[in-house]
Amino acid sequence: MRRALFVPPFDELAEPSVLVELAIAAEEAGWDGLFVWDHILRADPPRPIADPWVAMAAIAMVTTTLRIGALVTPLVRRRPVKLAREIVTLDRLSSGRLVVGLGLGVDSGRELSAFGELVDERSRGDLLDEGLTVLTAMLSGEPVRFHGEHFVADDVTLLPRPFQEPHPPIWMATRTMNRRPLRRAALTQGIVPIEQSPDSVAAMLGVIAEHRGDLAGFDVVVSRSGPWTLDEWAAIGATWWLEDAPLGTTAAEAFALVNRAEGP
Repeated sequence: MRRALFVPPFDELAEPSVLVELAIAAEEAGWDGLFVWDHILRADPPRPIADPWVAMAAIAMVTTTLRIGALVTPLVRRRPVKLAREIVTLDRLSSGRLVVGLGLGVDSGRELSAFGELVDERSRGDLLDEGLTVLTAMLSGEPVRFHGEHFVADDVTLLPRPFQEPHPPIWMATRTMNRRPLRRAALTQGIVPIEQSPDSVAAMLGVIAEHRGDLAGFDVVVSRSGPWTLDEWAAIGATWWLEDAPLGTTAAEAFALVNRAEGP
């Protein structure tokens, strides 16, 4: 099972130079990845936040082995064409070390409602389904003709292609056993279950396997938070273990995580 740090680029960790030094230390310590939250606002109270995509570009320039990614990016506040350009550029910059996390997003910090974005969960699900379709099509480097309710790509071809073929792995976040998000996750290369137990994730994977045929090459990304052990997660097929730092983590605390002697 691969190990990665998962940190919120908030407060002291909103300073890009701190994230860069943290990534260098993580790679030197033998970690397999460094992932960051993707948020734009915490309004009560307001908090410093770094843009995760700009930060990941800086991290890509000073590392050579770390997998990097934002967990997770809500398409409800992104334009697929802009995100596609960022994905390709960052994947090529990192020589194929990017993972793309996608999800519905949340409004807990008013980062949707404060800017007039969709808040209704069903509507966000419709948008995510559409966005996933047009995003993966544009990452192919082939002509795309798409006219949906939320997005349009009118006979466009985006070049260059990503470094990874056919595109960087996409991991889909899900919080429920509802069939719709699990069918969506089955179209991607991994799942990031949120606030779930090993038993519930095993049930999710059963549904996903029905849609995919099998789970070959499918990542299952779990975190230390919660009472479950590494062995319990390994038993249900987890492939990534995230050492997740809570909101409010200081720079010193993040570096202490890097240097954990006992590992996961």
